[in-house]
Amino acid sequence: MQLTHIHKLVGQIELVSGLHIGGSNTEMHIGGTDNPVIKNPVNNRPYIPGSSLKGKMRSLLEWCAGLVGATDGKPLGFRDVPRLTPDQQPTAKRLLKLFGGAPEGDPDLALIREIGPTRLAFWDCNLDPGWVAEMDGRNLLLTENKTENAIDRIRGVAEHPRNTERVPAGARFEFQLTIKVHDHEDLLDDLLIGLKLVELTGLGGSGSRGYGKLRFTGLTLAGADLQTRLDQLTLN
Repeated sequence: MQLTHIHKLVGQIELVSGLHIGGSNTEMHIGGTDNPVIKNPVNNRPYIPGSSLKGKMRSLLEWCAGLVGATDGKPLGFRDVPRLTPDQQPTAKRLLKLFGGAPEGDPDLALIREIGPTRLAFWDCNLDPGWVAEMDGRNLLLTENKTENAIDRIRGVAEHPRNTERVPAGARFEFQLTIKVHDHEDLLDDLLIGLKLVELTGLGGSGSRGYGKLRFTGLTLAGADLQTRLDQLTLN
């Protein structure tokens, strides 16, 4: 197995609806937010962790491939491949190449050699400086607080109010990941399906309440247009 290329995929993530990826709140503030978003401790700006993107994309691809039942809900690992059906195994091997997996128990060394190292590296997505400048120029904050309530079905009154911090719709993040290519393999179709699934299902918490819808824009791979392929991709 030989490393033949390392490609960089770059573009932007644009929020279609408010995004909440939770962070810790170590201080108590009167009238503060119950659920803050994760922020860079250096500049206090929200960002999208690379781990959130990787985890969501991997989970969606495993569901799409019908692998979740075979793994008992756990992330796909090397231990799972031998008990998959012959039709499932090729997809499972491609996902392990893209996202990696821990050899557990008595590992199959031949399978480990066949899969090799993890191909994808996801980087944290920082806010686009241009969007930050736009918000500063309009004296607007980089996040919003959304108040939600539970409604008593009989009395019709709001109960248990809670405040959730979100990055507002329209925000733009810088997106990039790198792809290691071994022996001129082509795993791009699986990656594009993963990106499309994230667009269709959203990212972060409270997706069933309309949070986290996004779209990828301006995607290029090694300087070549990739956005057109993503836009034209349809999932059956």
